[in-house]
Amino acid sequence: MKISVLCVGKIKERFYREAVEEYTKRLSRYCKMEICEVSDEKTPEKPSDVCKRQILEREAERLRRYLKPDAFVIALAVDGKKMDSLVFAEELERLGVNGISHIQFLIGGSLGLEEGLQKKADLKLSFSDMTFPHQLMRVILLEQIYRGYRIINKEPYHK
Repeated sequence: MKISVLCVGKIKERFYREAVEEYTKRLSRYCKMEICEVSDEKTPEKPSDVCKRQILEREAERLRRYLKPDAFVIALAVDGKKMDSLVFAEELERLGVNGISHIQFLIGGSLGLEEGLQKKADLKLSFSDMTFPHQLMRVILLEQIYRGYRIINKEPYHK
């Protein structure tokens, strides 16, 4: 299985980068992992609705360049489907069993993901009703993918 995380913005904080590197290394025994970063737009202090929409559209266009037609696309969104770790692991396993060989996760920038991009996704996934920094969300996503593979392979993992 190939898993791509397409995300807006670079990780600036060293501790987030180190966590991403650690989970990417751990995941290498289960899947081919790839992280694609696209540049984010500068967001003014108090952007208008028109400005927000333009920013989201520009970021979405950059993400679309990396979307593969044969990939199963999962957009991270606050209003997406919620699942616990066991159900998430079952979903990863189900996709593989059903012949999906590439999953692409989408993580938006500070304003989230453009609505059209969310609608094109095969699944919208939510980790919480809370808002997280997109850098931290990348770490949380990788940890849950890793946990999912540990569950699929019936390997111990801290609960």
